[in-house]
Amino acid sequence: MPRYTSYPPATLFTEEVGAESQARALNSVASGTPISLYAHIPYCQSICWYCGCNTGAAGRTQRLHAYLEALEAEMTLVAKLLGGRGRLQRIAFGGGSPNAIEPIAFVRLVDRLVTMFAGNNPDISVEIDPRAFSLEWAMTLAVAQVSRVSFGVQSFDPEIQAAIGRIQPVEMIETCMASLRARGIRAINFDLMYGLPYQTNESLLTTLDHVLRMRPSRVALFGYAHLPHVFPRQKRIDGAALPGVEARFEQAAIGYERLVSDGYVPIGFDHFALPDDPIAIAAAEGKVRRNFQGFTEDQSDVLIGFGASAISQFPDAIIQNEKNPGNYRQIVGAHQLAGRRGLTLNGEDRLRAKRIEQLLCTGRAEASCLSDDIAATASLRQLLERKLVVQDGNDIELTDAGRPYARVVAALFDTTLPALGAGSLAA
Repeated sequence: MPRYTSYPPATLFTEEVGAESQARALNSVASGTPISLYAHIPYCQSICWYCGCNTGAAGRTQRLHAYLEALEAEMTLVAKLLGGRGRLQRIAFGGGSPNAIEPIAFVRLVDRLVTMFAGNNPDISVEIDPRAFSLEWAMTLAVAQVSRVSFGVQSFDPEIQAAIGRIQPVEMIETCMASLRARGIRAINFDLMYGLPYQTNESLLTTLDHVLRMRPSRVALFGYAHLPHVFPRQKRIDGAALPGVEARFEQAAIGYERLVSDGYVPIGFDHFALPDDPIAIAAAEGKVRRNFQGFTEDQSDVLIGFGASAISQFPDAIIQNEKNPGNYRQIVGAHQLAGRRGLTLNGEDRLRAKRIEQLLCTGRAEASCLSDDIAATASLRQLLERKLVVQDGNDIELTDAGRPYARVVAALFDTTLPALGAGSLAA
């Protein structure tokens, strides 16, 4: 089932949409349009076995330097095409691990982005690998005026950490958080996983006990997707040690109940936030959005991605950069835009994308567009019979029982998928 960080989903991207479409989209950005930027660092100091991201080992220093030079070249090219028309709101750094590069290189990246895109105190967020964190990085993030840091935690259970190739004791995370908070960075996110090898309800609850004691601003609780045929590094994980479907659902439910009972506000189907966090406030106002970075309070309709595999979103197009870092460097080195695949969106696509976003972000969506679709109507009937949704006039709304099936319900609006079957509800 697609994660619906876009509609149509990324699985339908085509090479017919690339650099030319990217140039048209950038040229069509109107003056004063709020924009957000995303910079992808596809390297890590150490590769985790569970990871499904586009990343590789940092290895030689020269490789990182060459990539950063290409990244700056792409930024320069895009800024020239944009011509200062965008109004910079946010910058996000992801990967990989942005702290795989040198701290001074990170400061330069931030400075170049803010300067090139005329930012006026933008909100800056960074994904961080705790194993490569240091006091120098804490000071660097503060100097760069980073407002939010996300830590990949996954689990605090030593057996699970060993099974997924990511050893990071509780004390390591505590030290990282203390270093950031001492320097004024208090917006800290944790990424957790359920469905990991050897994971039990008890080990998940123990991890959550540590999390709740440290009190991060946001918690994301993702289900691990075991796809070793797609991500060869996952072959190092023992598939026989993975929890079954029913155990995964139980773990997701346990995580939800534990976090909500301790004061976290549920956001969408896998995010949680403290009540005073901006995304929780946005949720109360019905303003949560969903993009390739997940659930967000970001209201910008233009997201420009930089780096290998980065995705840009415009009102009428979605465009992904060349995935291979070496090929990416060659493309931007030749002063060409890096977009190589994507989609253009028509009015029907935009309508259905909006309905999917509404359902996933608020649990409710206007569904009159389904009335002429026989297959979607039959699927909706199944969901109503199983009490996973209720219907209120032209709207459908997730029930508490239906919340874990949010993406299955969202698929009602997806014309690229076959009709809902019993297997969809068991997945």
